[in-house]
Amino acid sequence: MIGGSSLSAGEARRAALRAQGLLGADGRRGGVRGMLRRLGSVQLDTISVLARSHELVPYARLGALPRPKVEKAYWGPTAPAACFEYWSHAACILPAEEWPLFAFRRRWFKARGQRWHRVPQEACDRVLETIRSGGAMTVSDLGGGRNGGEWWDWSDTKIAVEWLLDIGELVCAERRAWKRVYDLPERALAPELVATELDDEACLMRLVEQAGAAMGVATEADLADYHRLKRDQVRKVIGATALEPVEVDGWAKPAWAHPEALAQLATRGRHRTSLLSPFDSLVWDRPRTLRLFDFKHSLEAYVPAPKRVHGYFAMPLLAGGRLRGRVDPGREGTTLVAKRLSCEPSAVEPMAQALKEAAGWVGCDAVHLGEVDPSRLRAPLEAALA
Repeated sequence: MIGGSSLSAGEARRAALRAQGLLGADGRRGGVRGMLRRLGSVQLDTISVLARSHELVPYARLGALPRPKVEKAYWGPTAPAACFEYWSHAACILPAEEWPLFAFRRRWFKARGQRWHRVPQEACDRVLETIRSGGAMTVSDLGGGRNGGEWWDWSDTKIAVEWLLDIGELVCAERRAWKRVYDLPERALAPELVATELDDEACLMRLVEQAGAAMGVATEADLADYHRLKRDQVRKVIGATALEPVEVDGWAKPAWAHPEALAQLATRGRHRTSLLSPFDSLVWDRPRTLRLFDFKHSLEAYVPAPKRVHGYFAMPLLAGGRLRGRVDPGREGTTLVAKRLSCEPSAVEPMAQALKEAAGWVGCDAVHLGEVDPSRLRAPLEAALA
């Protein structure tokens, strides 16, 4: 029932897609930075197959933007910075205006006293003084990140710089060749953002409301997962937000909807057709993805190859407002290889469209099909790709 306290499963799904910028023209406004403000958080990851995840997220919403333009939108350089990196759902890039909202987490780190490494105070003092006098630097500029052992065998400099990032004495608002560049917040960010000091309750209230706006409709668990809050933190502040309690048909738990999502339920719009990063905020919460789309999604990059079902970096196919298949992509020269592909029979054309568009975006001029499930779809897929 539109405008009431009960939503159908289809209404909840459309609300989520519109809030995520994947339904209707509003999702394209403001370019990459507008998208980031809408989502509130874009997850970073080192895996690069077609592209890295932070590039795939705007590609799904905005189309085939030149990749250097995406990088520039995130990391500038601009003064003051438009974005910064911090711990949200995971390691994420966030709009600069969210700097005050994560003060609660910076205080929590500081109260805890260290990461999983012991934090050497002498190294912290040395790093701060070096950056204060010499300007923004990478870990390499500061002396190097590892001692020569396993990946976790960090140098004192690396431990110090990441700790100073955790507690907000340094900020990363720029990358150079995928390397983080560290600077003082008062030098990189707008003065009014650095000067704004919110208490924990205000931080949590605004983050819960932002998560609700980014998801459209969400359970308490969904809201907590978006910025990795605790359930009791959400419960404590949700009544002070603009979110409205609703029930969704088929959902076992009560939900909360953003007023804008409710107001737009009757508004139609064009659905995006695209391959999604496994780390896309539409699908990064696996239980929510199953509940919204009846689609079991998982990342198998860290599963031993013989045990993988869908592949190393299986990307869900979004088409017509549904998740209708998935593909594990790779590249051989200028050919995009669909190493493993599965889709609904009715999604052959959308899958072919998505593969061709993705190939063109990353500079490939051909698409090759590997394993297809069900196998009877190989011929129609090849015909659609031709």
